[in-house]
Amino acid sequence: MKAAPFDYVRPRDLDEACAILAAEEGARVIAGGQTLVPMMAMRLARPTHLIDIARIPELAFVRQDGDAIVIGATTRQCTIERDRLVAGRLPLLAKAIPWIGHAATRARGTLGGSLAHADPAAELSLVAVALEGSIAYREGAQSSAIAAADFFIAPTITALPTAACLTGVRFPVWREARVGTGFQEVSARRSDFAFASAAAQLALDVEGGCRRIALAIGAVTDFPVRLTQTEQALTGRRIDPITVRAAVLDAVAAIEATSDVHASAAYRRRAAATLATRAIMEAHAEAQSAGRA
Repeated sequence: MKAAPFDYVRPRDLDEACAILAAEEGARVIAGGQTLVPMMAMRLARPTHLIDIARIPELAFVRQDGDAIVIGATTRQCTIERDRLVAGRLPLLAKAIPWIGHAATRARGTLGGSLAHADPAAELSLVAVALEGSIAYREGAQSSAIAAADFFIAPTITALPTAACLTGVRFPVWREARVGTGFQEVSARRSDFAFASAAAQLALDVEGGCRRIALAIGAVTDFPVRLTQTEQALTGRRIDPITVRAAVLDAVAAIEATSDVHASAAYRRRAAATLATRAIMEAHAEAQSAGRA
C-alpha cells in the first residue's frame, strides 16, 4: 500500500512547528520516521500534514543541567549510544540503547519519536519510567513537562496534548558512589520487539546494603511500569537472589499482563519475574565492583 495524500512541511524553528500544529487538526510530527512512515504506508496513520522537525537545531542535543542530563527530542539514538556524557552519567540508558532495533534504525530513530509512539515494548520508554524522567513539550508558546510515569496511557497513546511538540527529556542523575545497572530483554530474535523486559538501577551503602533502587518492566502491560513494591521490599536490605526473587514475584503477581499472538499473559508474567530478578542481580554485581574500584 501507499500512504494517503498529505502535505509535507519543514518548519525553520520550533515556533513555526507549534504554529502549524495548532492550525492543522490532522497534523503529525515526524523526526526519524522509523515507526510513523511504515504506519502511513499501511494507512494505519493518515496525517493531513506531516511536520518534519528533524532539522530544527534547538531540538538535537545532549547536555548536563544541574543534577540531570537533558536530551533533545530529535537526538538520534545512535548519537545517544556513543555519547560519553550518557555513558558516564546515565549508564542504564547507555546499556539499553543497543537493544533498540538494528544499527540502521538507530541511525535514523530519535529519542522523542520513540517516546511519542509509546510502544509498550520500547526500551527508551522503559528507561524513562525507571529513572523518573520528565518529558518536556511545547504547546503554542507555553512550555511544560509530564513525568514519564504519567506520560504513557495505552499502546500508542500518551498524555501529550494534541497540538504539542515533544521537545526533550530530563533524566535525573544518581550521585551515589556505588551504583550499578541491569537491563534484560527477551524476544524471538535480537532486535525484534521484546516479549518482556526489565531495567534496574541500584545504589549500595557503605555496608553493602541496598540504599536505593529503581526497577521497571516493559512489554508486559500496556505501558512500562515501576515495581515500587519490590523497590520498597529491597531498600535497606542485603541483596541476594532468593530475597530478590521473592520480592519480584510478589509484585509481578499483581500485574495484569497482556496477551497476544506472540506471547500469553502467563508467559509474560513469568518472563518479567525472571528478567527483573536478573536485572537487579546484574546491577548489584556492578555496584559491588564500583565499590572495589
